[in-house]
Amino acid sequence: MLDLPTDLPADIVPLSWLLGVWEGTGVIDYDVDGTAFSGEFSHRVSFSHDGGDYVNYAASAWLLGEDGQRSPLVAETGYWRLARPATGADAGPALLPPAEVSTQLRTVDDVEALRTEEGGFDIEVAIVHSDGISELYLGQARGPRIDIATDAIVRPATAKEYAAATRMYGYVDGHLLWAWDVAALGGELASHASARLARAD
Repeated sequence: MLDLPTDLPADIVPLSWLLGVWEGTGVIDYDVDGTAFSGEFSHRVSFSHDGGDYVNYAASAWLLGEDGQRSPLVAETGYWRLARPATGADAGPALLPPAEVSTQLRTVDDVEALRTEEGGFDIEVAIVHSDGISELYLGQARGPRIDIATDAIVRPATAKEYAAATRMYGYVDGHLLWAWDVAALGGELASHASARLARAD
């Protein structure tokens, strides 16, 4: 059974099933130019909120060795939010305060107006990796399933080649399942990793 907080900002309710800390293991299976990357990894993911109209995201993964040792793979941090045009009542960019003062919170009806013809909600996800790569994903949340694809990737000159990605998240039998496809190191977009995580909190 999924228990959801009742005091959430309206804009994050469609993403609320993600909230919490999730832990588990997954597998890596990616092949590029005859080089196969494979292995098992442990993964810890946290989705939280601080009262804003977005969900905070943090994740870390470690490669599991045959001797039980863990080697760091990547850490990520970011924000997940419903896609909606910014208004004068929104803060930003940067530290700029809202241009319009509003005492009214956004409501369920405001959020419902964002529902797509497919029955879901368009979302925007910004993720930064510990190696300096930044991803902007666009996609949809449809109930307990989220599908996103990169709209832009920015990487420093020191980072390895990384061109595109898609991610899928789903809530199945009390677990968070995800799959991540990448186009990396000159390879085509292909399956690269997946995991099954259980609530840790």
